[in-house]
Amino acid sequence: MSLITDISSQAAKAATQLALLDTATKNQVLTEMAEALRESKAFIIKENESDLAAARDNNLAASMIDRLTLNDERIEAMAEGIEVIVSLDDPVGQLREISERPNGIKISKMRVPLGVVCMIYEARPNVTADAGALCFKSGNGVILRGGKEALRSSQAIASVMHKVLEKHGLPAALISVIPDPDRGLLMELMQQRETIDLIIPRGGEGLINFVTENSTIPVIQHFKGVCHLYVDKDADLNVAINLLLNGKTQRTGVCNALEGLVVHQDIADEFLNLCAVVLRQEGVKVNADAKAAEYFDNATVLADDEFGEEYLDLEIAIKVVPDFAGAIDHIAKFGSNHTEVICTKDQAAAQLFQRSVDASVVMVNASSRFSDGSQLGLGAEIGIATTKLHAYGPMGLESLTTEKYLVNGEGQIRE
Repeated sequence: MSLITDISSQAAKAATQLALLDTATKNQVLTEMAEALRESKAFIIKENESDLAAARDNNLAASMIDRLTLNDERIEAMAEGIEVIVSLDDPVGQLREISERPNGIKISKMRVPLGVVCMIYEARPNVTADAGALCFKSGNGVILRGGKEALRSSQAIASVMHKVLEKHGLPAALISVIPDPDRGLLMELMQQRETIDLIIPRGGEGLINFVTENSTIPVIQHFKGVCHLYVDKDADLNVAINLLLNGKTQRTGVCNALEGLVVHQDIADEFLNLCAVVLRQEGVKVNADAKAAEYFDNATVLADDEFGEEYLDLEIAIKVVPDFAGAIDHIAKFGSNHTEVICTKDQAAAQLFQRSVDASVVMVNASSRFSDGSQLGLGAEIGIATTKLHAYGPMGLESLTTEKYLVNGEGQIRE
């Protein structure tokens, strides 16, 4: 039996044991995991520093190094995320009545775990804690295959969680880390369809494409985050500036950062003059259509087909549109089904925007940076689905379950 076959088989076996645990026991284990992460901060940060040193030696992009970095604050955020998961209702076993048929059989649905979830990710060590906790509460085993950039950090976090599992007589295989980032092992992992039920890749577009093209297991897809802020003709421009700055500059290397600004022509003159000041102060590089470029020093003029880039940096694309419909059209063409924002005081326009825009999260007068599992009350997220099967948007506990039919009768037979 190969390493990958053994790991996936052990995870599937462990998942059947987890399915028997009640909610109180799962919550107790998770509470202790959160505290164990806090107590192990020094150990985790030390291992992370080794990953960071290698990343710098290999000239990784600043956005990747940002995602890779762990510190006291980020480890505390992981612990708090687990504690929020503890506070959430357990979806496993929830019943939904469907109907009673004329012949008397009663039909309902019950939420059940998916089984084994495989996470494939790059420089995101926090995924280890987030995915481990979410899968544990939702009754799933999880296999974590991180990139070489985050391997020591991921193993450190997993080892802390394993100690808590073992304390409670539970198998460490519930949260398994692939110890070798070899690409051949990844290819083998994506063929384990008898033991793995779902693959969730998190990383750049190249990783998502690679997994989608090579996996024989269903894949949750999230290719990129090209998020827009549309500033409507009835926007509060002070609010719009705050949304722009928060969405673009608070943290650039994340998928819910703003990459596009769409401006209604009726307020373009006033608003873009404001933008020119604040974006220059923040050191944001501006790419724009010919009309918007006039307001900025050294703006790069984009052709109509050059929008839609995911910059992951202090860089943004700006488009002036003639009307509301023009904004909808631009977002439909260049968005990535991730997160779209409208700033407006017109409630009718806000509601129409939310109905019309095809994105997993559509916001009114709120920062794109809230498009995150923890910010939306999911505790943590295991990923963000920008395709619609079987989840759409940030994936929390419920997205890690499915429903099975329960049929109860009194001896009825089909005629």
